[in-house]
Amino acid sequence: MKYETIKIEVDGPAGVIALNRPEKYNALSQQLIGEVVAAIASLDTAPEVRGIIVTGTEKFFSTGADLNDGIKVKTLPDTFRYLHHQRTLTQAIEQASKPVVAAICGYCLTGGFELALACDMRIAGENAQFGVTSAKIGSVAGLGGTQRLPRLIGAGRAKELLFTADFIDAREADRIGLVNKVVPVPEVLAEAKQLVARCAERAPLSIWLMKRAVDIGLNCDLESALYFEQHCTALTFATADRQEGWSAFLEKRPVRFRGV
Repeated sequence: MKYETIKIEVDGPAGVIALNRPEKYNALSQQLIGEVVAAIASLDTAPEVRGIIVTGTEKFFSTGADLNDGIKVKTLPDTFRYLHHQRTLTQAIEQASKPVVAAICGYCLTGGFELALACDMRIAGENAQFGVTSAKIGSVAGLGGTQRLPRLIGAGRAKELLFTADFIDAREADRIGLVNKVVPVPEVLAEAKQLVARCAERAPLSIWLMKRAVDIGLNCDLESALYFEQHCTALTFATADRQEGWSAFLEKRPVRFRGV
């Protein structure tokens, strides 16, 4: 597939998707969303790729939805179709079997912020700025901001960010648990690749099932979540990788996972 709004690179075990609309501050147009969804599907099925990174430029991760698209939406049915198309982006990230890491520099706002929230982990540059500006334009964050943000940082802090539309910097984001790590801007992508490389040393089926267990378990009562976790654990016992992992540990030799 030929991409016009993103760039794709495979570097070792990392598949990198770089948002590439610099003249629009990497705003999430309908075209860009479709291309990112397609790229995630392609990288998720590539055997050499063990993790996916979504990134932008040093000044802009993404400033959110492209308002030139959104202003054209007038009717309620068209609104739901528009929002459904946007939601395919976060669904693609969450349903990917491989870890998805957001490598964030500069402004990460509203829809761009919500894109980052859907990722499994977030590496931020020291210049990163996070915010949800929906209250400034009479809207509501519609790409998961009102749901994923409080699950990550708590309802009180999430409501403050949503209600005030204030920005927070990378250090504050790190302090409240919004990002996994803050590094100098030139090191952000390398740090994300290193994180993917560490994950690539582990059993891919284990990572996929643990990702599902965490994401689904967060939306269940504790007893149901524990039962689902048990189910995921039981599934690994029938895999060759589980046998290989245990055997390698007992035999004190390097492990060789094959994803089966």
